[in-house]
This record gives sequence, structure tokens and C-alpha cells, in this order.
Amino acid sequence: MKHSVLHVALATVALFGAGTVAANAAWEPVRPVEFIVPAGTGGGADQMARTIQGIVTKHGLMKQPMVVINKSGGAGGEGFLDVKGSGNNPHKIIITLSNLFTTPLATGIPFNWKDMTPVAMLALDEFVLWVNAEKLYNTVKDFVDAVKQAPSGSMKMGGTGSKQEDQIITVAVEKATGAKFTYIPYKGGGEVAVQLVGNHVDSTVNNPIEAVAQWRGGKLRPLCVFDGKQMDYDEVIADGKGWKDIPTCKSQGLDMEYLMLRGIFMGPKATKDQVEYYIDLFKKVRATPEWQDFMKSGAFNTTFLTGADYAKWVETEEKRHETLMKEAGFLATAGN
Repeated sequence: MKHSVLHVALATVALFGAGTVAANAAWEPVRPVEFIVPAGTGGGADQMARTIQGIVTKHGLMKQPMVVINKSGGAGGEGFLDVKGSGNNPHKIIITLSNLFTTPLATGIPFNWKDMTPVAMLALDEFVLWVNAEKLYNTVKDFVDAVKQAPSGSMKMGGTGSKQEDQIITVAVEKATGAKFTYIPYKGGGEVAVQLVGNHVDSTVNNPIEAVAQWRGGKLRPLCVFDGKQMDYDEVIADGKGWKDIPTCKSQGLDMEYLMLRGIFMGPKATKDQVEYYIDLFKKVRATPEWQDFMKSGAFNTTFLTGADYAKWVETEEKRHETLMKEAGFLATAGN
């Protein structure tokens, strides 16, 4: 009888003990995770999201599948509003680019980055001034002189979206040089690169990863990078040159810099455990050789931030973008 009572008591302790452990276990997804890209296919954000998806799948970093979904409508507003409205859904994350700031400022949609929960900065993306390799421009001066000599507005600058980072940079180039472009918007950086190869536009300010294949194929030529320093990567891409050989735009007389966020956010009601799960996931992603190769191929700045440091960086960038867009006349409140 005593043995039977003891057995029941031990079983009860084991049962409640197991329940306590289960209740305290760290959160993890219990169904597929939607990875939202607030941009079109082929661009930098899309390529990064699909690279992450591939790494997660290959290395079994999640028990549940990760599904990439492009929601580019309204300059990415479709994607941001989706995540904003998914407060109780930790199975949805979003990769951001500068339209995190530019879209609400330009359109006035009811969205701000504070409507989501910051997870991690994965990297910063560079911008490069590209021209068709068939053209005779070898320096920024060659190119700017040609634009100035052409009929005003006849030279076309291709870019992703309107009143977003590519057009902001284009306006800044115009103000710095006195040149005048006609800006042609496309849905994604991949399409932008193809348009430049086909000479449908005269220049672009695409990210490295959006045009590296065409550079490697001898179709495009980089003139300068919009950063305060040259890129670190020395692998030869084309014509005996690598990313480190591209001069800064500043050194070419074009005094401006622009770097773009590649970061992760969740819905507004994400818990600490849920955020920590994804931070840990992305730390594992960053440790893989595939990620290292991706960073190298796209010449990324590999800065990684989480928590308060990440939120502070985003807040500072929001203010900077508001200033840039005000100067360009792109703010919705300015009647544009």
C-alpha cells in the first residue's frame, strides 16, 4: 500500500515537474514563419531574405519552415502594415530597407517603425553609382560632365521605387553637381540592373549585390561608392578589380554618403522570448559559411546590432531621412 502511494506521489511530482519545465521552456515557432519582404523580387532585400531562408533550411536551424513572401505594394507599405497588424503573431517577421522610413514620410500611411518590434540589424548595404560598360565614363567627373552637356533631363537614372533611397540619392547627386536627371522608377533592383544593361537608362545607384552579376559579366561599370571609406573586399570581380578598388564618391568630388539598413522586425506585441529566439536564429545564420560568402559577394558592411543599440540607430536614421526627404521635397506634408 505504502509502495503504491509512494509511486503515485512520485508520478505526480514528475508530471507537475515536467509541466513546469515545459512552461518555462524558451519560445519557438510551432508553425511556418512568414518572412515578409516589403519590396519586389530580385532586389537586395529579397536576395537577402531568400539567402537566409536557404541557410535556415540547409542547416536545419528551425523546426518549422520559413516562407518568403514579397509584399511590395505601396512602396512596401503593404508589408509594413501587414506586420503592424499582426501584433499577436510571432510567426511573422519582416526584413527592412530604407523604405522603413521613406514610405511613411512620402505617403503619409499610418505607419512608423515604432509600430513594430526591433529584432536585429543584420548588415548595412552600400550604394554604388553604376553605368553601362559600353559607355566611355571611367570617373565620376566623366559621367557628370556628360550629364551636364546633354539636354536637361535627357539622361535617365533608374532606381527602385519613387521617393525612396535611390531617388533620394539621385536628388542629392543633382544638388551636389548641378546635373539634371529624369528618374525612372522600377519595382526592384534586379530589374533596375537589367534596364541599365539594355541602355534603357543611363545610370543607377544600385546596391552591390543587385549589379554584381552584370559587373562580373562585363556589362556594367562601377564609378564610386557612397560611403566614407572604400569597401574591404579584395576578391577580383571584373577587369582585375574588386570592391576595394571602387573609389569613394567623396574622393571623386561627389561629397555625399548613404548606407542602407538590412534589419529584422516583428509585430508590435512580440515578447522578449520571441525576440530572443530570432536573435539567436540570426546569430546562427551569421556563423555559417554561406552567410559569409553572401556578405562577401554583396560587399556588405557587416555591422550587427540588437536591443537598445539597434533601436537607437534606427531612431537616428529616421531623423536623417526626414531631413533628406524634406530637402528633396518628398514629404507627404509638403503636398507631394
